[in-house]
Amino acid sequence: MNRIATQHAARPALREAALAVSLAVLAWPALAQDAGSAAPKDAPKDKGQLETVTITAERRIENIKEVPNAVTKISGEKLDVLNSSGQDVRFLSGRVPSLNIESSFGRAFPRFYIRGYGNTDFRLNASQPVSLVYDDVVQENPILKGFPAFDLAGIEVVAGPQGTLYGRNTPAGVVKFDSVKPSKRQEGYLSASYGNYGTMNLEGAANVPLSGDWSARISAQIQHRDDWVKNEVPTGKTGKLEGYDDRAIRLQALYEPHKDFSALFNFHGRDLKGSARLFRASIIKPGTNDLVDGFDPEKSYTDGVNEQSLHGTGGSARLRWGLGSVTLHSITGFESVRPFSRGDVDGGYLYGGTKPFTQQGQASFPSESSSSMSGHRQITQEFRLESATPGPLRWQGGLYFFDERYTARSTDYTTSTGLAAGYVDTYQKNTAWAAFGSVNYAVTSDFQVRGGLRFTHDKKDVAVTSSYADLNTSTGVTANTSDSKWNWDLSGTYAVTKETNLYARVATGFRASSVQGASRFAGQSQATPENVTSYEIGVKSDFWDRRARLSASVFDYTVKDLQLTAVGGQNNANRLLNAKKATGNGIELNLEVLPIDQLLITVGGSLNNTKIRDASLSLPACGGGCTMTNALMPGSTTNYSIDGNPLPNAPKWVANLTARYSIPTPAGNEFYIYTDWAYRSKVNFFLYEAKEFTGKSLTEGGLRVGYVWNNGKYEVATFVRNITNQIRVTGAIDFNNNTGFINDPRTYGVQFKTIF
Repeated sequence: MNRIATQHAARPALREAALAVSLAVLAWPALAQDAGSAAPKDAPKDKGQLETVTITAERRIENIKEVPNAVTKISGEKLDVLNSSGQDVRFLSGRVPSLNIESSFGRAFPRFYIRGYGNTDFRLNASQPVSLVYDDVVQENPILKGFPAFDLAGIEVVAGPQGTLYGRNTPAGVVKFDSVKPSKRQEGYLSASYGNYGTMNLEGAANVPLSGDWSARISAQIQHRDDWVKNEVPTGKTGKLEGYDDRAIRLQALYEPHKDFSALFNFHGRDLKGSARLFRASIIKPGTNDLVDGFDPEKSYTDGVNEQSLHGTGGSARLRWGLGSVTLHSITGFESVRPFSRGDVDGGYLYGGTKPFTQQGQASFPSESSSSMSGHRQITQEFRLESATPGPLRWQGGLYFFDERYTARSTDYTTSTGLAAGYVDTYQKNTAWAAFGSVNYAVTSDFQVRGGLRFTHDKKDVAVTSSYADLNTSTGVTANTSDSKWNWDLSGTYAVTKETNLYARVATGFRASSVQGASRFAGQSQATPENVTSYEIGVKSDFWDRRARLSASVFDYTVKDLQLTAVGGQNNANRLLNAKKATGNGIELNLEVLPIDQLLITVGGSLNNTKIRDASLSLPACGGGCTMTNALMPGSTTNYSIDGNPLPNAPKWVANLTARYSIPTPAGNEFYIYTDWAYRSKVNFFLYEAKEFTGKSLTEGGLRVGYVWNNGKYEVATFVRNITNQIRVTGAIDFNNNTGFINDPRTYGVQFKTIF
């Protein structure tokens, strides 16, 4: 308790550093020389054609049409619009085909799902099958994956196994963030917005003039929202909730003495302080998945403490040597994060009521806990050699090393006093190394093949200590795993015409063993490695004189020994288990159309069918009086079969739409209207199916109206997010009562941006 109190009493120096960086960015226009006019980032070079999209999904710059994989890129104005209202990385959910993101930790600990394939585990040592790579460095721990998105050249979402070229768990896919790199051009931008709930978003970046062979770039973001939810419990320990202060900085320095050598250094940090995820007791109407009558998102009923903080720092060094016929890359990364999140898990203040619960704030029993992490550090190192000579053969290969260790603490509190009742510490050390190689060969000018191979060795050491005398030690308090696996992929691309490519790909993926330490409610659990094999065919085409672009794919995958997490339930456990297998198949589509010069339309969508395939797998019902819709296992009165259920948080349908209409003025300026919409169909929150815990479909739309002048140098806009104010339960707690949490309500505001 003293350690925690000390941790929160100290004011992190990063907050002051972020503010100083932001002020420096604000002051930059006065220091920079005139950079001339700047065009909007998404403006095509030819106003009558779509802009060429380049990606680095396979570790080198390529035209997106040439890459035999389902890849979607978000950049430029679209990225700015989606990120304008102070949301965290969950704003990407549904914005590309087959992507869903949710969190029971709020702005920290996002959980990613691609093609329905993800992990609902909420513990701090959870592993996920979707890898997030930020500036070429993998962010393995889920807490690291919440780093803010600002000053980005683009975000790429690569679907399907990527186990050949990327360093960690990637059987479902990769989400790749790439920052804008430094340059010697004296340029930058500043964006400021303000909206309801006191929402403020300040973001800026600038290249810093340096002499000689050096260049640098400084970037910063400050996000704030007032506490907008009032706690209606007079004796509650937290008065208002759901506010936050989230600050992040990035400093980059590039040394480039000649064309055959460059060194890019990156330092970044984040400081977050605000509310933990707000759980709301008895908000789901029994027997349905509707919100209870009279539900008000601006009111809560909780008697516990709700707070969240996160302090993270990291850095990287990316070195490149041109050695004639080959190029050598070295990528060194370091990350450290210290999170703390405490919440009233039951979400209520009235206990012992008669089920079914119909009054908000009513729960079976109090449950208040926190999660924190100490001693975290992640070190990664990659050496990659690639061919640098022209010709039909291109190749790359290298070595990768990973080392992460930390102690995760789970603390329970006595709600009546607010004092810690006890804790469980889980120490985990995870080391891995891999050797990999990939070859591209142009068989003819129209037909190319690619193949990759990777060997991975992964090792985990886990140990649990606790202050509880009744810790469940039935399955031990230590574990050691050691897994090795070969993975491969093979693909081919055929140019039907100059504008249209067909491709086919088969790939395998691997996720190493996972361990969850013992708790008071369940013994230690372990899941063995899972392996996926994926098949995909697709088409990519520019047509209508490059006024339209289409990419579409059909895929099918099978995961053997799928790692699943049974969350909650009658005994409030978080247990790992393996299903014999799971299957997924579907279609994905992206379409961009420029029907007239002033109108750009994008449409995306996906169909995902996922199923758990294990007739022997069953789980007990929830612990909060839900209405089960699965069948009881033969001969059992307590356990329900989950065979045939969809994967959790795996919507069958995802769709998105954007449209931008430009109205030029005689003076050469521009008015514009921009709208964006994202839809996902219903989802299961848990492995079993229950009426209360089947999340309704969700549609969120945005509208932006703006004016751009001085050749794109200045922009002012008004915006609305979740314009229809559709409120849905997006996650639940099933061990106590019908507790849930919701999406953000309607937000709106104004924004000013200048490019200099």
